[in-house]
Amino acid sequence: MHSVLVRGNAILAYTLSVLAALTFCCFLSTVFMDYRTKATMNTVTVMVKKHPSDSARRELNDLGVLTFNLQTDLTDLFNWNVKQLFLYLTAEYTTPNNQLNQVVLWDKIILRGENANLDFKNMNLKYYFSDDGNGLRGNKNVTLTLSWNIIPNAGLLPSVSAIGNHTFSFPSEYTSSHVYGKETQHAGI
Repeated sequence: MHSVLVRGNAILAYTLSVLAALTFCCFLSTVFMDYRTKATMNTVTVMVKKHPSDSARRELNDLGVLTFNLQTDLTDLFNWNVKQLFLYLTAEYTTPNNQLNQVVLWDKIILRGENANLDFKNMNLKYYFSDDGNGLRGNKNVTLTLSWNIIPNAGLLPSVSAIGNHTFSFPSEYTSSHVYGKETQHAGI
């Protein structure tokens, strides 16, 4: 006869094996789904300003200031294996110093059950759009892309880009309203 501990261990091992198999089936049921959808975005205002760098030399770098519109419906991305979406808007551009620059400008978390039909107008950036040098002024090829990470109950954590992006250019002259630094004593946008 087996003891109570041996029987309890067998029941626990069997239960964990069944739960692991069910979790794997949960993962398999949604792994091949296409999580891309269309997103429409455009820039409303685009400016470039000077701001001091964080280095000891106190050089002036470019600071991009823009507002944007964003429309997309992410409702179809939610299924029983998706807990939340982590959305982020990135800007990608090239400069003489760097072949590829990518900057996250805005992000948002959408939980299951929240409104996933987004229609934002005149949104400000959440994070600074700062270049390490003077690569924004006069840059004619800056591309905005909306992407998201899907946070599942079980399985992979895919990173997906939206269908559609927006390309814009910065003006060739600095906006003269403010030069951030010692004169104004703050570095806000």
